[in-house]
Amino acid sequence: MNKHLYSKKEILRTCKNYLFITIGLAIFTFGWSAFLLPVKLMGGGVSGIASLIYFANPRIPVGLSAFILNGIFIAVAWKILGSKFCIATGICTAIVSAGFAIFQPMFTQPLVDDTFMCAIIGSGLAGFGVALALNYGGNTGGTDIIIMIIGKFRRVAYGKLTMYINVFIIASSYLITHSVEKLVYSFVVMIAYTIASDTFLDGHRQTYQFMIFSKKNEEIADKINSELKRGATLLKGVGSYSKKESDVLLVMVHKSDKTQVMRIIKDTDKEAFVSIAKTNAVFGKNFDQIQL
Repeated sequence: MNKHLYSKKEILRTCKNYLFITIGLAIFTFGWSAFLLPVKLMGGGVSGIASLIYFANPRIPVGLSAFILNGIFIAVAWKILGSKFCIATGICTAIVSAGFAIFQPMFTQPLVDDTFMCAIIGSGLAGFGVALALNYGGNTGGTDIIIMIIGKFRRVAYGKLTMYINVFIIASSYLITHSVEKLVYSFVVMIAYTIASDTFLDGHRQTYQFMIFSKKNEEIADKINSELKRGATLLKGVGSYSKKESDVLLVMVHKSDKTQVMRIIKDTDKEAFVSIAKTNAVFGKNFDQIQL
């Protein structure tokens, strides 16, 4: 008998995920709107580009620019990255744009007077919010989409390319604000944002190594291949006590995929024995490139 396309369990899980994604992205947009934008500070990504547009022309709200820019990126990425990713990104984009539309008009003045405190508090909230969203399968789209498209055709170092793009975006703010002080504080925002997201939820580019011991490893591997578009490796092992041969499944994933892999394992084989380890770095296809 064929299973229903969406079970009640899957629907509840999806609703829970999008609830936390919404909360996370609301915190992200609140941090920008209440602390960074009123003092003309910014970070990287599409939100940074949208902030530049707003600083140049205050009649164009950040939410509108972010929505249009992300919409263009999603349209370009539709055939390259797939409809599933683009639909999820579109939903997250709508949440981010709605958050800016709600919060930005509410905060014409920052909640604290000190610019440095605005930089630290705003970037901390934004980092925590986006990390929470990423942990439940969300994303902020934007420049990540461009990097992923480039990665489909050329080997790129994700972290390094992201840094270059964000530095360029932030450096461009000087052309509008003409303030070295604002420029320096914006770089403080970028650094604090990265530290905050890594500290709160290990960072969405933290990688994990799964060692899975299960009689259903092939089924688990098939689901990881089809649902996450990730590879997996079946290794041959022999139990030292039982002397029986068994398959060991090795999987390397980013932080944003960790929860989904654990869900697949649990749904497929609740009796599976699983070892999870953080990795310092992973190089190769779909990860970073060795840079020496």
